[in-house]
Amino acid sequence: MSFPRSMTGFGRGDNNGETGTWSVEIKSVNHRFCDIKVKAAHILNPLEDQIKKLVSTSFSRAHVDVVITNTGSKSGATKLVVDQDLSREYHTCLQALATDLGTETRDAELLRLVATFPQVISAEKQEQDLQAIWTDLQPAITAALLESTSMREDEGGHLKRDLSQRLQEFAQVIQEINTALPELLELRKSGLEEKISKLLSGVDLDPMRLAQEVVILTDKADVTEEVVRLHSHIDQFQAFLDLAEPVGRRLDFLLQEFLREINTLASKISSSAIAHKTVALKSEIEKIREQVQNIE
Repeated sequence: MSFPRSMTGFGRGDNNGETGTWSVEIKSVNHRFCDIKVKAAHILNPLEDQIKKLVSTSFSRAHVDVVITNTGSKSGATKLVVDQDLSREYHTCLQALATDLGTETRDAELLRLVATFPQVISAEKQEQDLQAIWTDLQPAITAALLESTSMREDEGGHLKRDLSQRLQEFAQVIQEINTALPELLELRKSGLEEKISKLLSGVDLDPMRLAQEVVILTDKADVTEEVVRLHSHIDQFQAFLDLAEPVGRRLDFLLQEFLREINTLASKISSSAIAHKTVALKSEIEKIREQVQNIE
């Protein structure tokens, strides 16, 4: 099995056995949890837990519809049963009545008449061999799961390539912000010095204290930590994509951390150029989130 896998897929499996021909269709779509619904004839109700258990081996989360149909099955069929003793009693009585009345009796007519009497012929439900049904049904389910998994793995490969490309573009914008950071901080420092000088014009203030206050205010606008954490998140995101296991929930959580750092970064730097870049980053995060919603 390859990962990541999409939650959206379809698979079909068929198997012909002693209990008939079983056809299974499995359709899955996005869901927060593993939600499996089985649509089948009532004779399979006792096997529903086994069916769900088998299907769940291929899904950690998704809404999964399992549709099962059967043709040529004799399981649960109705069988006609003749009460031989009662039939003989009716036949004897009719012959005795005919003799007593001096009436001729014909065997064919008498047989048809006996057959119409109550409880001579009755319908009897045959017992279901659930083990035999499961033996024939299981290969069909397995085949459907294999086809569904193959489809979801192919889609997962496309998602991984797309996400990796988006991560590279995201990292490029972060790098551009990081490159521009020293100049931005210097401009921030110069602007603060000029503003403070105007506000304190004519006020006797220690130049050293003024410089300290400017440094403190400048440090508050430093987003080096946020940039470092974003780079770390990018590496972690890519590492998750390379894991051989379901990672959709972890990726979704990590995207929340991405957004948190971007919001902090945008609030610290009052620069129109950076503002445009943070808007672009948020837009890219939303596009990545849409893709992640498809990953198991």
